[in-house]
This record gives sequence, C-alpha cells and structure tokens, in this order.
Amino acid sequence: MAYKVALVSGAAAGIGAACAKRLAQDGAAVGVLDLDEARCADTVAAIKAAGGSAIALGADVSKRDQAFAAVEKLRDALGPVTILVNNAGVTDFTPFEEITDELWDFVYAINVRGPMILAQAVFPDMKAAHWGRIINISSSSAQTGAINMITYSSSKGAVVTMTRSMAQEFGPLGITVNNIPPGSVMNTIMSEANRDRFQIPTEVLLQTVPVRRLGEPEDIANACAWLASEASSYVTGQTIGVNGGRVVT
Repeated sequence: MAYKVALVSGAAAGIGAACAKRLAQDGAAVGVLDLDEARCADTVAAIKAAGGSAIALGADVSKRDQAFAAVEKLRDALGPVTILVNNAGVTDFTPFEEITDELWDFVYAINVRGPMILAQAVFPDMKAAHWGRIINISSSSAQTGAINMITYSSSKGAVVTMTRSMAQEFGPLGITVNNIPPGSVMNTIMSEANRDRFQIPTEVLLQTVPVRRLGEPEDIANACAWLASEASSYVTGQTIGVNGGRVVT
C-alpha cells in the first residue's frame, strides 16, 4: 500500500499484535496501543526487526483525554492516521443475577465507548484525506449469545450495530467501516481465559468448527489487512466472520 499510518488498539499481544505486524508487513507505519505502553515493546520490536515502522502507545481507550493524547503522539511521530483497528476489549463471565451497574458500565466503557472515542480521535485525519479504514473487532458471541456473558456479548453486539451506522455516515467521506467477529481463536488472552474457565477439551471444541482447526491471531490479521486495503473499497458496514464456519450468516 502507499504510505499509511495505522493505529491498532489492544496490540501488545494476541489478535492486536498480529494485526499490527501484518499491517506493517503491508507497508503501514503502526501505532501499537495498549493500556500499558511498556507491554507494547515486543510488538514494536518485531515490526522494526522486519524492517517496518512502529511506535508504542499507552492509553485507557475509554478515557477520552488519554486516547486523544495517544493519537496525537502517533500523529506527531508518523503522520495522519487513516487506518484504525479497534481491538482492545475486556471479557466477562458473570452470571446474570450477579451483574452490577459498575460491572456493566466498565465492560461497555472499554468495549463500546473505547472504539467510538478512538474513531473520533482519528476521524479528522480520515476526513481530510477523504480516505479511511476502520476495522472493529467484535466477537462471535455477539452473533450467538453466550451463557454467563451477557455483559460481554451484548457489548460486542453494540460494536456490530455501531459499525453499520458508522459505515452509512462515513461512506460519503471515503471511509469504510467493517467488523470482524472472531471465533475459536487460540493464543489470545481471552481464549486462554475461556479455556481455563470452561476446561473444554480441544477435540470437543474442534467438533464445533467445520474446518476442523482452531483459529490463530494471524487468521484475523489476514482479514484485517484486506479490509484495510484498496481491494475492499466497495465493502462497508459488513460483518466478516473469521471463525472456521462455526457461525454462518
């Protein structure tokens, strides 16, 4: 791709790190954002070792001042931001009767308000360029629902509908907005939390995936790279499921 600057949230590890590395491989300079800037060092080092350009950023995406400051730091270092991957998120396994207002607000602050704030932070750059790509990472649980995950699955459902509305509003400005709901992706913080909690044997889990393998962060990164490219310019407002066929639409 021609020189572009991308911002990837939740990029210290897992899906976010894979997306950051893949975008850098395709020629983008990347802002690697996570709650703790120091945790981004490995991702940044890997990108630079491969010949790419990257900068570590730290921010709580639900805090407007922190998120905007991180974007300004990225803009000053690498240029206007025209690719955004909203990957930062938190999971939750609280039974319905135990959900508190505080828990609900916390999950929605990170999973819903965070992507909206980051989109607002980079929006002026995309609008000025009359070109932009926003890729929101949701979840297959937004499509299916999940036991003891009402806060998480509903917040990710909000990401899906937010994507659709953004796509309609931003389309005339040359900005596309799509979302990827991963499913059964291993080697992420959330997948390990799921594995530890539910103790589902791999062979049992594989029976729910038609392609008979579990996903890797790179599978999501591949789809992300396509959605960030010129090749996807006629695709917006869409849910691109990357789940091995576990959820079909």
